Amino acid sequence: MDRDLRQYESENQEEQEPQKEEKPASPLLEKIQQLGQTNVPQLSNDSRIHCLTIIGQIEGHLALPPQNKTTKYEHIIPQLVAIEQNPKIEGVLIILNTVGGDVEAGLAISEMLATISKPTVSIVLGGGHSIGVPIAVSCDYSFIAETATMTIHPIRLTGLVIGVPQTFEYLDKMQERVVSFVTKHSNITEETFKELMFAKGNLTRDIGTNVIGIDAVKSGLIDEVGGIGQAMKKLNELIDLQNEKNEGVIQ
Repeated sequence: MDRDLRQYESENQEEQEPQKEEKPASPLLEKIQQLGQTNVPQLSNDSRIHCLTIIGQIEGHLALPPQNKTTKYEHIIPQLVAIEQNPKIEGVLIILNTVGGDVEAGLAISEMLATISKPTVSIVLGGGHSIGVPIAVSCDYSFIAETATMTIHPIRLTGLVIGVPQTFEYLDKMQERVVSFVTKHSNITEETFKELMFAKGNLTRDIGTNVIGIDAVKSGLIDEVGGIGQAMKKLNELIDLQNEKNEGVIQ
């Protein structure tokens, strides 16, 4: 009798308490989880400048472990296409704090930034290492924080490598792609860049050079030492200059 009564009360309580439905995640939370930022280019109605962050390791065709901070090129490339198509966005600010990563993914991002029709300014905060160097110099004007560093070193492979002469030729051609891009989009000469790249003794157990702040500017790699304020000011100047040119063409 007591058991039947308890069963009846539990069933009656379940009927009275409606099941709680799981609320779907808000669009804002989904954007943060997917892109690491609160707004995407299509929704940037409050500013004429879009800020794009490239942090952690640049992920290529292979997914990195979940504990790694990564920038996925399949997120960056569609954003750059959307920025190019959005008339409300007049300039792009690229913030770099990256250790480098996949060479081809980094070069793809660099080429898109170099060919975008809107003014672009990059700023290296913390570090812009390895393949982050071409991304930093791909913009119209580049800044580096006083304490930020950029590691310049040769391209290398990890994992299983086929030991044939063609492997070396492939690496050499990829190396030339990086050198050509950097020297084309900055004031550094090919000889100076290769000297920094193949220097010995600057990096422990490795070949290359760690360039800090003002040294990057002196070598011609970066345009100016500065922070976020100087970068925003320069970008606004470039935007106003382009608007003046466009008005002159229309008239």
